[in-house]
Amino acid sequence: MQLKFPQFLVALVIVGALMLGGCSTQKDASRASSPTATATSKATETSSKTTAETTSVSETTSESIPGMKDLPRLEGKATVVITVKGSPITIEVDGTNAPITAGNFVDLVQKGVYDGLVFHRVVREPQPFVVQGGDPQSKDPKVPANRLGTGGYIDPKTGTERYIPLEIKPKGEEGIVYSQTIAKQPVLQHKQGALAMARSQSPDSASSQFYFALADLDFLDGNYAVFGNVTQGFDVVSKIQQGDRIDSAKVTQGAENLKNSQ
Repeated sequence: MQLKFPQFLVALVIVGALMLGGCSTQKDASRASSPTATATSKATETSSKTTAETTSVSETTSESIPGMKDLPRLEGKATVVITVKGSPITIEVDGTNAPITAGNFVDLVQKGVYDGLVFHRVVREPQPFVVQGGDPQSKDPKVPANRLGTGGYIDPKTGTERYIPLEIKPKGEEGIVYSQTIAKQPVLQHKQGALAMARSQSPDSASSQFYFALADLDFLDGNYAVFGNVTQGFDVVSKIQQGDRIDSAKVTQGAENLKNSQ
């Protein structure tokens, strides 16, 4: 169901509330306000957007996108438990429908990247929206608050930020669309409790930041990559405040489904 016009206006108000400064690049500046930038762009792009051609995972990982074959992949599902203030949030991570996005997340969990990070953005007013975290800069309490939301995972092997492509599987189709938004309804949708990747205006700019959907946010479908959902502990998510830290993030099931290409 599409958002009614009054609700869409509320979404635009949220966009303004989320804009942050202090960024040095277009990718960083845009990611600081994601996922809400879509609420604005969707108003102008919907009429001209066309459904992208789908590409199988095997074809894309081997040839279509430079470096994609080296990214972690989750072949199947996994369970991740994020603990906040001593309370667990259980997440089913879906590598069946979002193998690269899910693989990146599980890989970062296993590396301990999320342990100690801050939820730097929490938006509940004027209506429930998102809880966002995953900026590695937030582990350092000396980093200014206005910089949080601009960072991603720096791969120690390369010394550069790891980016993953936008990855969305359209409902009713076998293939997965990479590196572009889609107009068709996706398999993984922004329902309450959905877990998705934050990114900048560039489709292939997601790194480590993620967000929980606090309500059904169907206007984000097809624009951001959902890759899991909360199965237990949504009450914990609903109580997270800006500045709360992740105690720990652990893979409790499905770790064997993570495949790393070296």
